[in-house]
Amino acid sequence: MAEDVKTTRLELIETRNKIRLAENGHKLLKQKRDVLVLEFFKILKEAKDQRKELNGRMQNAFNALAVAQAHHGVLEVESIAMSVKRAPLIDVKPKNVMGVHIPAIKGEYVSKTLSQRGYSIAGSSAKIDEAAEGFEKALEIILKLAETENALKRLIKEIEKTKRRVNALDYVMIPNLKSTAKYIIMRLEEMERESFISLKTIKARLEKETA
Repeated sequence: MAEDVKTTRLELIETRNKIRLAENGHKLLKQKRDVLVLEFFKILKEAKDQRKELNGRMQNAFNALAVAQAHHGVLEVESIAMSVKRAPLIDVKPKNVMGVHIPAIKGEYVSKTLSQRGYSIAGSSAKIDEAAEGFEKALEIILKLAETENALKRLIKEIEKTKRRVNALDYVMIPNLKSTAKYIIMRLEEMERESFISLKTIKARLEKETA
């Protein structure tokens, strides 16, 4: 440290300014980390609720499918499924949560009318419609869950990154700056004492010569 640090008052002022900036940054990063953690647990609860809802919807959809297959036969149900005109369009737009870019996922044409599904009304039945509607409802929650779980992954990464920055300031940068400031103060005090002793010696010598 003795070789790298300039032991001047200007250097001491600059070091103290760096300490203040680091402490302010540390405070802001801790606030950001706390907000991200709160947001994480909020979204985690949403994800748990959505998984539970998805399990229920999938069970209902497969039950409806089993009824349709029992009524129409597996091959006929497969043939009707192959006649569906259009797959859902997925629209992904970014949203910002404390500097974290999280994709907002929406699906168009997920829930469809009979005409939008594409299969013939005459060649199907209400049982086919119930199965199709069941899987459309399941797909809606799948898209929501995809958005939620993606948000959780990104929030975890940002929380870890923020935590590392907080720790770096807490245990490395701020202690090093304070140690530097302490060293500069010690050296300046030593220099003042040396200067005082030197002046006192010169004064005594001059007084002696004068006498």
